Amino acid sequence: MSDINTTIKNEIDSQDVVVFMKGTPQFPMCGFSGQVVQILNYLGVPFKGVNVLDDMAIREGIKAFSNWPTIPQIYVKGEFVGGCDIAREMFQSGELQQFLSEKGVPVKSAA
Repeated sequence: MSDINTTIKNEIDSQDVVVFMKGTPQFPMCGFSGQVVQILNYLGVPFKGVNVLDDMAIREGIKAFSNWPTIPQIYVKGEFVGGCDIAREMFQSGELQQFLSEKGVPVKSAA
């Protein structure tokens, strides 16, 4: 299990915002992953998507790594933020935009 934790940690450290998701940012394979992609794209946040459907070890490993049972999972600057419901609630309240800005992640200003 430590090998998969190393792989996951390397993915999380590879970019400021990383989303472990079903599918890809261009082609999400579930509605929850799709919602997270829509939110981040709306905010203009560059992010890396890790398709858990490509690797069962990562799919199961990320749940143990974060102690969070569902996918997608969002990481910002190495910190676990949450899943779709948390991201959506934070986005709707403006908290996600503020959090990203505080972490030094560029966010497109609201129109």
